Amino acid sequence: MSINEVRYLPECGSTNAYVKEHFEEFGPVGAVYTTNQTAGRGRLGRSWVNAEGKALYYTVAIREPLAQPATLPLLASLAVRSQLKLRYGVDCQIKWPNDLLLNGKKIVGILCESVSYGYEQQGRGILCGIGINLAQPQSYFDAADLPHGTSLALQGAAVDLAADPQWLAESLTDFGFDRPMYVFAREGFAPFREEYKAACVNIGRRVTFDLPGGRQGAGEAIDVDEEGRLVVRTDSGEEHVFTGEVSVHGIYGAV
Repeated sequence: MSINEVRYLPECGSTNAYVKEHFEEFGPVGAVYTTNQTAGRGRLGRSWVNAEGKALYYTVAIREPLAQPATLPLLASLAVRSQLKLRYGVDCQIKWPNDLLLNGKKIVGILCESVSYGYEQQGRGILCGIGINLAQPQSYFDAADLPHGTSLALQGAAVDLAADPQWLAESLTDFGFDRPMYVFAREGFAPFREEYKAACVNIGRRVTFDLPGGRQGAGEAIDVDEEGRLVVRTDSGEEHVFTGEVSVHGIYGAV
């Protein structure tokens, strides 16, 4: 087994669940991928629709101790963005914290989870599941009731379903995660902050966000701080948002 093993599965219920079960088999950074995921799940408990052979379902296992593990989703969005630009020449935007948009529609979803493993579950790790819409037709998004979703092929990218999943899985593991991990593990999000802000579609837009107790706040997103929180200027001052749902006015139909 290499340090950065990338394991292909012809079919998988959930790549995140698989990595949880096999976590100790991977080195500091390792991954699995499939193009046929039958039992995945979305963020915030949303339902899952498989797109057999038309999308990449990928999970990276990270056993390296992280100084700031809560910001891994933001690093992950940069990792995917850079590899999609290399492969297809597309320039995705990031909807905080980690959705990737192409021409205003969602093309990538990311879900990170903590993992306990080893003797008496004393080991601590983290996994990051990534779904990339490669070549689903418009009918897929219509049937799944995903009006704000799209695929690379629908946006004009030249997708090669025979070669691209392996290329993306290997490049994400070696160049998207492993190489930046040396800095990220020690220093967290701060060294990547300016790159992230430059791609963040929230900045300069009006947003609404969840508050404790089921309430909602609203204001203009003005920054992303060194802890990865979205900084929103509201009528009552600045809010630093880190959890819950954030809607961006002018994106996904929010107006």
